[in-house]
Amino acid sequence: MDKSKVLKVIEDTGLVAVIRGMELAKMANIAKALVAGGVKALEITMNSSQPLKMIEEVKSLLEDTDVIIGAGTVLDPETARAAILAGAEFIFAPNLNLKVIELCRRYDKLVMPGVMTPTEIVTAWEAGADLVKVFPAQVVGPEFIKSVKGPLNHIKMIPTGGINLDNAADYIKAGAIALGVGGSLLDKKAIANEDYEILTERARAFQRIIEKARNQPN
Repeated sequence: MDKSKVLKVIEDTGLVAVIRGMELAKMANIAKALVAGGVKALEITMNSSQPLKMIEEVKSLLEDTDVIIGAGTVLDPETARAAILAGAEFIFAPNLNLKVIELCRRYDKLVMPGVMTPTEIVTAWEAGADLVKVFPAQVVGPEFIKSVKGPLNHIKMIPTGGINLDNAADYIKAGAIALGVGGSLLDKKAIANEDYEILTERARAFQRIIEKARNQPN
């Protein structure tokens, strides 16, 4: 998929599901449950078991849809390349590695490094990042997003870490274009019990909150 289309999917839906540490055997059901709830951006972290296989299988499962599959927790360019060759359409990282940005630009794939200061945000942007991941977001909170968007409103930001149904709206109102959500979306107990409908309902709840927050005046 063209990189601009990948970015549009993320911006339009406002939610990236961060899938970490799940079993390969359950990935198909997890992916289908999230997609049923309106999620169109699935991030499979590279510190999971068999992440490349997961990317390949989920991409094949959803190849006739507009859902995008990407890789997260990408710490170096070698891992980024492996994920891209496995089918990842976007690369997300918890840290700022300029070589990862360079590699993704070479392959024309959307890249979002992790940042936490205005200096890191600008450094990532100047290096060619398509957007930045404010991580861990719970440490700085929505007010940080709002404040830094003042002078840096041209840079697209996605807070990740500690995002839940109670604070999701605050981050959107602060200026986030989307949210990276993991644990509060992927209920481990529900997955262990194979009660995937809970994931679908959580996804729908997040989508409702994001849509409502976007439509409310600041």
